[in-house]
Amino acid sequence: MDFDYSDDQKFLKEEARKFLAAHCDVAVVRGVLDNADRSFDEKLWKGVAEQGWLGASIPEEHGGLGLGRVELCAIAEELGRVVAPIPFASTVYFLAEGVLAHGADGQKAAILPRIAAGQMIGCLATSEGPGVVGPSTLTCRVEAGKLFGTKIPVTDGDVADTALVLASESGRPGLYLVDLTGKGVARETLKSLDPTRGVAKLTFDGAVAERLGEAGQGFEIVQAILDRAAVLLAFEQLGGADRCLEMAKEYALGRYAFGRVIAGYQAIKHKLADMYVRNEVARSNAYYGAWALNDDAPELPIAAAAARIAASEAYWFASKESIQVHGGMGFTWDVDCHLYYRRSRQLSLVAGAPKVWKERLVSQLEQKNAA
Repeated sequence: MDFDYSDDQKFLKEEARKFLAAHCDVAVVRGVLDNADRSFDEKLWKGVAEQGWLGASIPEEHGGLGLGRVELCAIAEELGRVVAPIPFASTVYFLAEGVLAHGADGQKAAILPRIAAGQMIGCLATSEGPGVVGPSTLTCRVEAGKLFGTKIPVTDGDVADTALVLASESGRPGLYLVDLTGKGVARETLKSLDPTRGVAKLTFDGAVAERLGEAGQGFEIVQAILDRAAVLLAFEQLGGADRCLEMAKEYALGRYAFGRVIAGYQAIKHKLADMYVRNEVARSNAYYGAWALNDDAPELPIAAAAARIAASEAYWFASKESIQVHGGMGFTWDVDCHLYYRRSRQLSLVAGAPKVWKERLVSQLEQKNAA
C-alpha cells in the first residue's frame, strides 16, 4: 500500500513550493515581525487567495476548488516550511472546515464563497484564560441571540472578520458565528512569542450570535473541528520541522571548526539523526491522520491526536536543535532559527497543548479497547 502523495498531489506541492519561494521569502516574514502594526502580510494573503488555496477543500458550488483534504495537507506542509505570516490556519482549518462540517446551507452559502475569494478571515474563540474550558467554567453566554463575555487569547482575533465562539445558552454549550466587524465587539491586541500570528482579547457586549450546529452540542462540535484542524496543523509543523533539519544540515556542512566541517563531529551527527527520526515519526502519524481526515474515517480522533502529539514534539525538538547546531550564531536575531522556534511554540498551543492531546489519545484508546 502506497501512503505517499499521488503524482497530482506532488505536482501541487511542487507548485506551492515554487510560489512560496517567490512570494514568501524570509524578508516577508521579517517584514511582519519587525512591524508592530502588522500581524500578517496582506500581499501574500491576496496571492494565496488567487492561487485558490483558501478554497482548496471548499466545493465548487461555493467558489472553491473542490479538492480533497490530502491536497490541503500538501499545501499546509509548504506553508509551514516558510512560516507563512498569514491567518491561513484560523480561516481554513477552523472556520471553513467548521462551516463545511456543521453549517446549514444558508451559512455555507454566506461564508464559504467569501473565504475562497480571500474576502473573509476567520478565527476560533474558545479559551477564556488559563486552563481548559469546560461546562462548569464557561462564562461566555448567549441571551436572546446576543453574545456577552470575553475570550482570551484568540489567535488572529485582531484581524478576523468572523469568529466561531464557544458560549453557553440557557445552561447548554453551543458554538456560534459572530461578525467581529459588527456592534458589540471590542478587540485588544496582545503581545505573543510569535508576532507573525496575531493574538487578541475579544470582549462581547450584545454582539449578534448565530448558532452553528445543534443546540447543546458546542463542546462536541469544537472537538470535531479540532480533530480536523489537528491533522492540518500537523502538516504545517512537519513542514517547519523538515526545514529546521535542512537549515541545520546546510550550516553543519559549511561551518569549519579545528580544520574540519562540524558535520563530521559525532555530537552534530547525533543531533541531525535525532531530528530526522522524530520528523519521520511525525510524518507517519501525519499521513495516517490525512487518510482518516480525507475519508472521514471513524479512526480520525485517534489519528488526529497521534498526529498532533508527534508533530508538536518533532517541530519543537527540530527548532531548538537547529539553534544548537548553529552554535552561538543560532541565538542571534540575524539567523532565521528563531523564526521557526517561535512558530513551533505557537502551533503547539493554537489548538490545545500536547498534554491535552495526550490525555485525549489515552482516553480514545481506552474507549476503543473497552469496546
